[in-house]
Amino acid sequence: MCGLAGFLNVTRNQTADGMLSIVGRMADTLLHRGPDDAGTWCNAESGIALGFRRLSILDLSPLGHQPMTSSCGRFVLAFNGEIYNHHELRDELAAEGRPFRGRSDTEVLVEGFAEWGIEPTIKRCLGMFAIAAWDHHRQELTLIRDRLGKKPLYVGKFGPTVLFGSELKALRVHPAFRGDINRKAISEFLRQSYLSSQSIYLNVAPLHPGKSMTIKLSDDQFWSDSMIPRQQDYWSFQQVAGNGLIQPFTGSYDEAVDRLDQLLTDAVGRRMEADVPLGAFLSGGIDSSLVVALMQKQSSRPVKTFTIGFEEDAYNEAPFARQVARHLKTEHTEITATSKEARDVIPLLPQLFDEPFGDSSEIPTYLVSHLARRHVTVALSGDGGDELFCGYRRYFEALDPFSASDSTARSAFLRIARVLHSMPRFVRTSFGRACQIAGRLPLGRVATLFSRASDVLNEKGPNDRYFRNMSHWRDLDLVAMGLPRADVNEIALLTDEDPSLARRAAGSMNFYHEMYQQVWQVYDTLNYLPGDILTKVDRASMGVSLEARTPLLDHRVVEFAWSLPHAFKVQGRSGKRILRDVLARYVPRELFERPKVGFGVPIGDWLRGPLRDWAEDLINEARLKREGFFHPQPIRQKWEEHLHGQVDWCYHLWDVLMFQAWLEKYPGV
Repeated sequence: MCGLAGFLNVTRNQTADGMLSIVGRMADTLLHRGPDDAGTWCNAESGIALGFRRLSILDLSPLGHQPMTSSCGRFVLAFNGEIYNHHELRDELAAEGRPFRGRSDTEVLVEGFAEWGIEPTIKRCLGMFAIAAWDHHRQELTLIRDRLGKKPLYVGKFGPTVLFGSELKALRVHPAFRGDINRKAISEFLRQSYLSSQSIYLNVAPLHPGKSMTIKLSDDQFWSDSMIPRQQDYWSFQQVAGNGLIQPFTGSYDEAVDRLDQLLTDAVGRRMEADVPLGAFLSGGIDSSLVVALMQKQSSRPVKTFTIGFEEDAYNEAPFARQVARHLKTEHTEITATSKEARDVIPLLPQLFDEPFGDSSEIPTYLVSHLARRHVTVALSGDGGDELFCGYRRYFEALDPFSASDSTARSAFLRIARVLHSMPRFVRTSFGRACQIAGRLPLGRVATLFSRASDVLNEKGPNDRYFRNMSHWRDLDLVAMGLPRADVNEIALLTDEDPSLARRAAGSMNFYHEMYQQVWQVYDTLNYLPGDILTKVDRASMGVSLEARTPLLDHRVVEFAWSLPHAFKVQGRSGKRILRDVLARYVPRELFERPKVGFGVPIGDWLRGPLRDWAEDLINEARLKREGFFHPQPIRQKWEEHLHGQVDWCYHLWDVLMFQAWLEKYPGV
């Protein structure tokens, strides 16, 4: 795993020494991603420069040094990631006469580009990657990101200069960079606590999963335009999901379990190749336990596994992980992190993530990465199982009137709803407002019930409910200054008023549920997975120079998962049916069939206690007014309500605090 950076300047008015100096400084900001080696390359006549920081995983010799030039001299490559089928590709290329000097997968890529072309080579690859490739013959730069978005790549356009890099900190170094904050991105961040479709900076964007971008030096129209370059698909998750639904797997359930076991075994086995120590994160949940089980199945020695425990029982998964590790006979390492150790991570977050990032599980993810890095350089992770196999509880809760569990409250709610829906709209609206007010007061369960009823009565259906539940701040124009009002339904992929859906669902409640759950899985895979989960794992692991690999997100597994009938994934109100049955071949069910424990920290309690002064300083009314991004009143109101225990606003407040902490670190460039 590594970090790359570079730029292309159409004016071509710099000396080679000057270009190498700049791109070297850009790459050096990524030292944490690649502490083992550094390299720079430029062609002043073309205005192109590439920089690289290397974390040596395969072929530790100088023959793996980057940027790397193809044997024919046509392509120069900077590559962050791993190609897991590089042995097979190497054999094909060697049979066609391509020469090889070392054993690295980088060399396989650059020789593949020279032999087959860039896109045909990428389509043959199994792996995770962010790539910058310069074609001398065509005088064009191609940027590529892997299919699911495991490895990051940002690109920005500032006048005659295109900048690109693994993290934003690399772009900031270049003299052409301007750090104007994208206020529309603030809207996206406050709504979902992370950024996925855009960057926090104007004129900078993430290259999206499964996309490539080609920039021609001779394209006068492009260079005269101020727009960021257009991205093209080389692999489309939407198409994969659609094809799977149209042409589903036709075998039996037992055959599907066998096939998934084989696919995952191969995916895990390929990710166990490394010339450095390797291990795995283990939480004791279904996904990580399955990855570790398949690792141990293919290993001649105990697999190294790592778990972070916490003092608070509600956040402590360590006992479950310990039981799985004992059963699989892994070499298990576990530490219990104190609240102070967890809080000590907070000052690192703005620089670690480079953009505002509000998922507080970033803290334990960093801690477990830090623990693993003491022993290994590569760690396998179980990320992706929930999105692929319908594992999130919210996929089921959004289909209920509300998520209350006891039948008495549910019956009372339904009676209220029926009565209110028979009344005029203004009566329902007045009742809803009263419920919202009551829900803010400590009136116990009745107030909570009425407040929940208010939300449901104002919803248009499950799709609206799902995205409302996924959202943090809602009335964004009342919170942030200068923003267009962002309706949460902008992100909906299927409207509840779709008449074709209503007609088809009328005869089948199962079909109705399946359609919504599949829509939410698609949305999460395109948005939540790369924007939150994979960003969190990448920044936390690379922050300690640890490579994290995610076998469940092998694109062959993704394609197979979407070909499976929904009933193979969901049974009753539980997802991951088929994953559970594969895991049961290796681990007794009693060790993993239990309610999921959240991987988090008690942010709400910390804000009332040891973090109170820190938070108060960041959201001080005078400071908020001076900076000009947030209206103080709604933030201060939630802060006071949170401090007095009236309402737990920790997620809303944490988003604002993470933006403020990031702004303090990067006030403008």
